[in-house]
Amino acid sequence: MKFSVVIPLYNKAPYIESAITSVLAQTEQDFEIIVLDDGSTDGGADIVALIADPRVRLARQSNAGVSATRNRAISMANGQWVAFLDADDWHHPHYLQSLAVAQSLHPAADVVASQYIPVADTSNVRPPAWHVSSTPVTGESIELIEDLPGRWMKGPTFTTSSVSIRTTRLQQMQPCFVVGESHGEDLDMWFRVAEQSPVALIRRPLVAYRVSVAGSLSLINPQLELPPFLHRIRARALSGAMTSAQAKSALKMVADQEISMARDALASGQRMKAIRLLWKGHNSASKRRWWFTAAMTAFVPGELVRRWQHWRVRRTIPTMTAG
Repeated sequence: MKFSVVIPLYNKAPYIESAITSVLAQTEQDFEIIVLDDGSTDGGADIVALIADPRVRLARQSNAGVSATRNRAISMANGQWVAFLDADDWHHPHYLQSLAVAQSLHPAADVVASQYIPVADTSNVRPPAWHVSSTPVTGESIELIEDLPGRWMKGPTFTTSSVSIRTTRLQQMQPCFVVGESHGEDLDMWFRVAEQSPVALIRRPLVAYRVSVAGSLSLINPQLELPPFLHRIRARALSGAMTSAQAKSALKMVADQEISMARDALASGQRMKAIRLLWKGHNSASKRRWWFTAAMTAFVPGELVRRWQHWRVRRTIPTMTAG
């Protein structure tokens, strides 16, 4: 079997059928779908149980968190590759087929992914109307990434639902996702794998990723503390576990995040917190971005920063028509 599509499910009943349908509609049909219900209380698992397709495997467990759920689902996988899909996202019909082409063109890459489209979380749960080139994926459509932190800072790359990893690589790394964490546990995994293997990125948005228009770091991380996975990345970079080039990019990425947190702190009226975060990143961060944020901290009222942050978040979420 080529692919095992892993879907962790926890209280996503309004969305789960659409997610599964997007996989069943794939042009590449060599797959299984593993839905592991993590103790849902909204009947989502019962919806899955009614889907009459032998490729859909449903398992249930008491609530253990998304990391433990993904780890167990990986252990159940029969495919050569594990493709991840969150229960409220969608795969484009050519997604798996495009992954297979990229895998054949870059056999040394244990991670193959695609770009994605952010979709505003609304009551409309149908898959979006896709506007993606129908021409086959070729070598020119694929970017080989050997410095993921450096690439991550340049612009959107991939999200959890647009990543596939070779199953043997995942088995070697079990437990893959840090149990007990639910913020950045996926990024922790992608960066650890990328320290050992290049990433083949398909330059097409073949996944729709549901986001909140009002979402921001301050809402996800109200204490404005550096997430544990970034502490671990910094520790690995300083310990010599990475090459010098990898370490330089990793430290810069962490410092860049501290600057983003400083902006969020300023927007929420925590000017002293912003100054402390800004100071932490002054050695490794982009100098231009650091000085721009320093100027904001010194001269711009927090309310204006908040409005600017909100405008930037909204601008990244395009209006899409459901199909």
